[in-house]
Amino acid sequence: MTLRPLPSSVAILHLSRFSSGDLLTDRRYEYGRAYAEAGDSAAAADLFLQALDRAPGWLPALVGAADALAAAGRPDDAEPLLRQAMALDRDGLFGTALRLAAIGRAPVPPAPPEAYVRGLFDDYADRFETALVDDLGYRAPWLIADLLDKARPGAVFAHGLDLGCGTGLMAEALKGRVTHFAGCDLSPEMVVRATAARRYQTVAVADAATFLSERTQILDLVTAADVLVYVGALGDLFRLVAARLAPGGLFAFSVEEAAEGNLVLRDSLRYAHGEPYVRGALTEAGLAVIGLERATLRHDRGAPIRGLVVVAAPAP
Repeated sequence: MTLRPLPSSVAILHLSRFSSGDLLTDRRYEYGRAYAEAGDSAAAADLFLQALDRAPGWLPALVGAADALAAAGRPDDAEPLLRQAMALDRDGLFGTALRLAAIGRAPVPPAPPEAYVRGLFDDYADRFETALVDDLGYRAPWLIADLLDKARPGAVFAHGLDLGCGTGLMAEALKGRVTHFAGCDLSPEMVVRATAARRYQTVAVADAATFLSERTQILDLVTAADVLVYVGALGDLFRLVAARLAPGGLFAFSVEEAAEGNLVLRDSLRYAHGEPYVRGALTEAGLAVIGLERATLRHDRGAPIRGLVVVAAPAP
């Protein structure tokens, strides 16, 4: 059986928010987290299980142990831990339903829980740009900017919206090309940092679909860099984008590419989308592809993550 890496997720959080209340238990959990991040799944699983022996039913250790066991090729042992964790993970913060789907023990949900995505990026915010750009070679915003320039050379967009804006790397890549650029992100911590960086004229805490559905402004450009991997099914969001685009407006985004040609949940707990799926969802929303390229979006544990960079416009 092929072993898989542990997903980057709130299961491996520092314990400032999730202490068991017992110092030795917390210490074993932290050692397990360190082994997990170093790629030693067997040692991580042993330490998480030791933490569980001391604190039965402690949610972080349940999920950490399940992740480590699955990564070590033991999904049968991971499943009961995840089912126990799912009963405790009432708001979905630990993404237990996603985890069960990723090991093939539950249907793939059409979208991740909001609490999971918010928690993931709130925890990630203080090291987001360093980790992505310096450590993982993240390129999605600049690839999107390059494809926009090919589709509409030298264009300056009056009103733009960056979905899932994070700290504002998309605005940095398009600096000087959008007169009024708004951003929205589900993570309050990301919005704090985007606001402090002053890369957008306005920034709001909101998920992409809610932000689009609650506003009526017509947009010349909508961007979504490395965001749709946390959306899942794209049809509803694409229809909301199409309803806000001006005639001649552009929608530019990236997705991780699924070789299977459909919607796939990966072991990383990120969704991947095949080209036929993306084209079909755009067509159903009344949008047409005017530019599409394949590229390496970033690296993960040394492996390139291949994706699609797409620019679409309202269909004629």
